[in-house]
Amino acid sequence: MAPPGPDPLPLRPAGALSFAAARGSDVRVRHHPARAGQRRPELEQNLRISPDSSLLLDILHKTVRHPLCAKYPPSTKYRRSFLTELIKKHEATAAEPLDELYDALADILNEEESTRSYKSYLLPSGEPVTLSESTAIVSGGTTGLVTWDAALQLAQWAIENNSAFRDRTVLELGSGIGFTGIAICKTCHPKAYVFSDCHPAVLQELAENIRLNGFVLEPGKTRHIQTELQGQEEEATNYQKTKLNPKLIVAELDWGSVTEKQLLDLQPDVVIAADVVYDPEIILALIGMLQKLAACRAARKAPEVYIAVTVRNPDTYHLFQAELDKVGIGWQIIPAHSNSIFLYDVQPNVTILQLFI
Repeated sequence: MAPPGPDPLPLRPAGALSFAAARGSDVRVRHHPARAGQRRPELEQNLRISPDSSLLLDILHKTVRHPLCAKYPPSTKYRRSFLTELIKKHEATAAEPLDELYDALADILNEEESTRSYKSYLLPSGEPVTLSESTAIVSGGTTGLVTWDAALQLAQWAIENNSAFRDRTVLELGSGIGFTGIAICKTCHPKAYVFSDCHPAVLQELAENIRLNGFVLEPGKTRHIQTELQGQEEEATNYQKTKLNPKLIVAELDWGSVTEKQLLDLQPDVVIAADVVYDPEIILALIGMLQKLAACRAARKAPEVYIAVTVRNPDTYHLFQAELDKVGIGWQIIPAHSNSIFLYDVQPNVTILQLFI
């Protein structure tokens, strides 16, 4: 959990840096209500006309020097780029040099680059979701060690429609490193939540991130996964004592080899997935998985299914729809939400589908 401190400003990822619009590779958060109207143009203008350094110091202490970033530091490259941009803004005002700004950059210049870093997101309640992620899009032969935009969109939809998850058992397919599931567990109060994936490194990181955010996994449910974290056991136990903690399971789930009996044991009321429709072969395996879910429900009501799809290649997206039609799985597009909880540099082309299995 984040230590007490000032509200962090949202940051933007390196490569498109502007502390002004800030959404974050470091702290990807929603704007605080008090400054909700102060977007990039307004903040840029205020920096140009500010008679002193108070605004810059405020930005510094609500971003790189914020306690959340100090405890779970973003990537060295990101913080270095961010501070360099901030210094450029300061120097453009012809104001006196700000020692604290240069000291912060000097501290980071002395750090070694790492293949791992943290990203933090603030939920509407102000509570953070902090994740350990790879700094590379592809790492260890998988793209599952980073958070993708569809996961943010699905989490936002879930938060806005929390009644679909409250007191229910949720199965997430392709959980990756856990953002969507952790956000749902912190905001939607499911009865049980089953995170699932098939890549060993992803499962390892997933379990670590769940516990990093103060949750306790069900004993024996991660027998193929080492989940011990130094210094986080006490924090997780304290969180469990003070919060309504759902039953959490991490499952190693291969869509091609999973049996109907294994799925029957999970008995989900809701099935969700984000960014799992990007390759024809994966599409066929996913649909096969959904057919198994439909076949094994016995006398139970079929689970509700929601899939967040990033439409990168329209042909792949249309193939998914065609394959659903071919096997008799109905689908409908869920209307997009109007307000963003999580901010984006460019709004991703994400569609959420409800499937009827």
